Amino acid sequence: MKLGINIDHIATLRNARRINEPDPLMALHVLKEAGADQVTIHLREDRRHITDYDAKRICENSFLPVNMECSINEEIIDIICALKPHRATLVPEKREEVTTEGGLDVIKFENEIKKAVEKLHENDIEVSLFIDPDFEQIKKSAQIGAQMIEIHTGKYANIDLAFNTNINYTPFKIFDNLDRKTLKKMLKDEIALIKDAALLAKDLDLEVAAGHGLNYQNVVEIVKIKEISELNIGHSIIANSVFLGLKEAIIKMKNIIKETENEN
Repeated sequence: MKLGINIDHIATLRNARRINEPDPLMALHVLKEAGADQVTIHLREDRRHITDYDAKRICENSFLPVNMECSINEEIIDIICALKPHRATLVPEKREEVTTEGGLDVIKFENEIKKAVEKLHENDIEVSLFIDPDFEQIKKSAQIGAQMIEIHTGKYANIDLAFNTNINYTPFKIFDNLDRKTLKKMLKDEIALIKDAALLAKDLDLEVAAGHGLNYQNVVEIVKIKEISELNIGHSIIANSVFLGLKEAIIKMKNIIKETENEN
């Protein structure tokens, strides 16, 4: 299973002081040394972390494949076509959201997404669609020509946080009035849904990635799903790098993935 590292939040830290460090470009060498398979960045419409300057330098200098997340905004698609990353992952985007809150609605925005996919393909850029583990969305993704989907694991991650951590005792409580029995069932059901979604995608000849909210604890159940060939993880690794260092934070995740695969 490949591991892509999202380095957006290195830029978030830099932008908090509006200076020139830490520079996301410097992470590329660390990612390679730590055994990462891919660098992932998200060029948001509001440029809240990665900027055009960052994206250009990363695409020009990365010896790892670059997976660029982006909206279907025509201006953004034009930028991606000019930069020519290895892959574009189309994601939904709202200016007011803190982070991506759900999967792309391929059915509702079929025409717009298909247009973006075709333009990216014309520029020799592989396309992945970031979607919820929903069977109809997966089928539509295959129909419009995507080579890959990335299953949004945010709901699973949130349920896991509520069930297995102290988050409900913090200001960032996720669910109200749900007992542990209910949360346990929700967790089991969501894992089963992700497994079935991955199976369907593979049957439709789509490559399957997964990401959003994954960390050292909850990644294990996702790694057990053999149809998933790639994970993209950002916030958790960058957060842990504050304490471990970026190289060690990546190596720790790689080791968890390897150990889980060996056990299965």
